[in-house]
Amino acid sequence: MELRHLRYFVAVAETCHFGRAAERLRLAQPALSHAIRQLEGELGATLFARTTRQVSLTPAGEFFLAEAQRVLDTLADGMHGVRQIAGGRLGLLRMGFTGTAAFSHLPLIARTLKRDLPEVALDVNADLLTPAQCDLLRSGDLDLGILRPPVRGEDIELLVVENEPLILAVPADHRLATEPVVSTPDLRAEGFIGYASKDSVVNDAVTRSCEAAGFTPQREHQAAGTAVLLSLVAGGLGIAMVPTSARALPLEGVVFRDLTDAGSVELALAWHAGNDSALVRSVVDVLEPALTSPGAVPTAAADAPNPEGSP
Repeated sequence: MELRHLRYFVAVAETCHFGRAAERLRLAQPALSHAIRQLEGELGATLFARTTRQVSLTPAGEFFLAEAQRVLDTLADGMHGVRQIAGGRLGLLRMGFTGTAAFSHLPLIARTLKRDLPEVALDVNADLLTPAQCDLLRSGDLDLGILRPPVRGEDIELLVVENEPLILAVPADHRLATEPVVSTPDLRAEGFIGYASKDSVVNDAVTRSCEAAGFTPQREHQAAGTAVLLSLVAGGLGIAMVPTSARALPLEGVVFRDLTDAGSVELALAWHAGNDSALVRSVVDVLEPALTSPGAVPTAAADAPNPEGSP
């Protein structure tokens, strides 16, 4: 039995007419009749009741029609899946995010993939620092990452999607919460809250900004992630300089202020240079214009100082 026999049988069963089925199949009617007789002979059953006026399915034919359609549908689904996978349009994408990027950039990424690559499933791995993401990209346990450069080694491809200014996070009752203008030298006497990791790109950027302003930041407390860091700020344990995307985590008791002279940190889409996956290529092609277009990721405005002095 060949697949063509199933297609021929379904065409006759759906039209109940050998002539119309032959036209649909672009096949000579005698050849179609011969193929159906071959199929019946192989099955050992009569599939059609034939008279001079009509053709109808026998009980065996009705059963075989459902089975033949199921087989052909499964084959069609399989062919579609293979083509989609080969074209990078179907599969599971494992993606890492650093810090607040999951809050600021994940919504846009998810919407873009749903619109342009709807058969791609997204597996999100959040709160991964840059070194950890690079290791997972190299091992093949991640397909793409949103991380903060620089990276070690030349085998990680980077597409910078944003250059985020550092902003100030202070307790709502802090003196700087109501100042009209805040600059880095204003932070000289403050106790800082930083990230606990020795590999933190943000810590390094904060240190450079403060040293450019003539002082070294005194880190009195550390936090594993931005959510905990901002909670410590809300608790009055210190101030923090964080990327602009931290505004995606509004927290009662924390006021965000722009800094006139602070540095910035880059955010980049990353993948392993040796990854020849069609899925990764397709996703990068789709995400690049979405992430790099001006205003792609909305940023909340700075908290306005209260002229009356109350938070």
